[in-house]
Amino acid sequence: MKILILTSGGDAPGMNRFIWNVYKKFKKQTFYAYAGFYGLVNNKIYPLKNAVDRKLKNYAGTVTKSSRLPEFKEAKVFAKGLKNAKDFDVVIIIGGNGSQKGAEELYRNNVNTIFVPGTIDNDVNECAYSIGFSTAVKECCYTIENTMPSIDAFLNACLFETMGREDGAICREVAKKVKADFCVADENELDFENMKKVILARRRVGESAKIVVRENIMDIDKIAEKLNQMIGEPIVKTQIVGRTQRGGKPTKKELAMADKFARETVRCIKDKVFGVRILADEKHNVVVKEF
Repeated sequence: MKILILTSGGDAPGMNRFIWNVYKKFKKQTFYAYAGFYGLVNNKIYPLKNAVDRKLKNYAGTVTKSSRLPEFKEAKVFAKGLKNAKDFDVVIIIGGNGSQKGAEELYRNNVNTIFVPGTIDNDVNECAYSIGFSTAVKECCYTIENTMPSIDAFLNACLFETMGREDGAICREVAKKVKADFCVADENELDFENMKKVILARRRVGESAKIVVRENIMDIDKIAEKLNQMIGEPIVKTQIVGRTQRGGKPTKKELAMADKFARETVRCIKDKVFGVRILADEKHNVVVKEF
């Protein structure tokens, strides 16, 4: 049996653990497409043994590399990828909703695919947990906890921007864990008057406000600028957590979930169960659903 693995759309802590676990079971039977669908389309496909390393199994990122290829939806581009995918008995695709659509389309065209959720945003349809989320939250909390002492020293306030694209899962979970004074996870939560009140209320008792904001709502520096204008002095600072969310050492929970996804993927391969998504329910138990 020839097995192809690709990670697409972006990297997420825990991907390497998943890849290593699948490699351990099938070894010489495993291959990878370099940088996801890009490698599939351009036939940049190599033995997985050339990429995996036991020392890297618990590192963040992805040893098979990743990229975004929106052109995969175009007929000519998809046809190239389809041709190469048909050289394999099963194609495992790890990524977000875009990758899931690609996996489904390949399956509709007679490629045996298995989709595994891997995105820090935790926004995969019908899935309560995606590889990368726990670590992304941990790294955000770490940044906030290590920034606030300096903010407190000047009695300022700080806006912390988290990743999340169009989904507020990271933002809300981080705000809860760090006991943020205000959370802006959606556009309708961007309330300048209330933010100003919170900042000034904290300041009156000699404390600093921490506010967590999801990316793509409004430029965080412009939010701070407007608040400072309303307050009348430049006390609101900003911190973009950014890509450190992707690069943190995977949490124990992350590695445990990657193991769960890998075990179920291996079972599906051995039982020849294809055209499925390996998802997680609300209790983070692994479930298998068809496309």
